[in-house]
Amino acid sequence: MVTLEDVARHAGVSLATASRVLNGSSRQVGRVMRERVEKAAAELGYRTNVAAQTLARGASDVIGLVVHDLVDPYFAAIADGAMRAADARGHMVMVGTTHRDPEREIAYVSTLHAQRVRAVLIAGSRVTDSAMTDRLRAELGRYQETGGRVACVGQDLLGVATVAPANREGAADLARSLAALGHTRFAVLAGPPHMVTAIDRRTGFTEALKELGLPEPRIVHGSFDRDGGYTAVQEIADATCVFAVNDVMAVGALAALRDRGVRVPDDVSVAGFDDIATLRDLTPALSTVRLPLADMGARAVDLALSGAPATVVGVEGQVVLRDSVTRV
Repeated sequence: MVTLEDVARHAGVSLATASRVLNGSSRQVGRVMRERVEKAAAELGYRTNVAAQTLARGASDVIGLVVHDLVDPYFAAIADGAMRAADARGHMVMVGTTHRDPEREIAYVSTLHAQRVRAVLIAGSRVTDSAMTDRLRAELGRYQETGGRVACVGQDLLGVATVAPANREGAADLARSLAALGHTRFAVLAGPPHMVTAIDRRTGFTEALKELGLPEPRIVHGSFDRDGGYTAVQEIADATCVFAVNDVMAVGALAALRDRGVRVPDDVSVAGFDDIATLRDLTPALSTVRLPLADMGARAVDLALSGAPATVVGVEGQVVLRDSVTRV
């Protein structure tokens, strides 16, 4: 096995100089000397010992990203933004998927702490179980005590730097826009009753309807995915407009309505939330609330690596009305 000492000897430089060139030291080495060391390393087939570097520096160049469901385009877009931002800073991102299990989320943070990653990013909704949130917050705190850096995409409930989408406000804006088209009979595919993101979006939508003096919408809970939307919409009878609290549920709802021979938007209008990329290929085009998902992931990386305190960066949503809704 070729050692750093072998490279230094072959290049005719000191061990310290070879180390600065090959181990990512911030101390500068002249161009001629650097090229000599790099040539020697290539000729000998030297490979940097990443584990040793990690122990020496106290942290790796890896950022841990913990998401609920990487198959969900919402999290895929956030992960893509985080990876691009990390790459621009010379870091790599390792992604862990919890499948919406809070216990797995806590376990991932503990594992990433043990692996001495540079930073941990948490992306996804909190749950209404305050004890579970407190446990995650404590696990993140232990990681931070050893110099780890943390940022979250979601609700500001963990005491760390947070990119916080305006879920309630965006849903309220959507409700007002749909009501302006003449709709008065609404249904909400509300997702799981214990998920804070789903609660915020449902609440923003229903409170806006109440302020407008419109009847309470029909609320149907279900899983926060395509199948949840497919199943939940089948319990809707007389609504003229259906709001799904995320786009993947709305996609499932569209499929179920199509299978039943219900025309969208002629018979019923449908809207979602997030503006995931896969909507580009959907017919009819889905109305939604657009969030800058990739930018949210990039912002989380910036917050974590900057070492900022528990800063909260608010992200507004933009209502986008497309062919899936119509005036009544």
